[in-house]
Amino acid sequence: MPSTSDELTRTERRDLLERANRQSATIGQQLPETITVGDDELPLEEFVIETRKVEGIPDDVQPLVRETERELTAERKRLVARLESAPIDREEGEGIVETIVGIDRAKNALRSLRRKRFGAEASAAALDDHERWLDFVNAIRG
Repeated sequence: MPSTSDELTRTERRDLLERANRQSATIGQQLPETITVGDDELPLEEFVIETRKVEGIPDDVQPLVRETERELTAERKRLVARLESAPIDREEGEGIVETIVGIDRAKNALRSLRRKRFGAEASAAALDDHERWLDFVNAIRG
């Protein structure tokens, strides 16, 4: 097995790709506190926790959520492509997999939110939670 300064072997690269693309990759995994998307470090753990508090999102915010999901998907594809062919070492490959799994967790949180309904009877506290959540979405979008 190569040291962390050596480029990944074909087998190591395949193993990392399998981990990144496994449907259950996010299950039972500790949520990273932050992930890096592009050049921005995002508070993933806080984002996922905040999305759980929100009852849903209003229709006028749906396009922003869809755009955020598209941007996360594009970043995930970029990272998978890098993992597939870029000259990287084991440590960097592990970091890429961790970021991919973190992106998957963020996307799951967004999808979960979109399935909920945002009722007109939402309390002021729920609206405050919603505003904090939107701040996170805007942070992802840059």
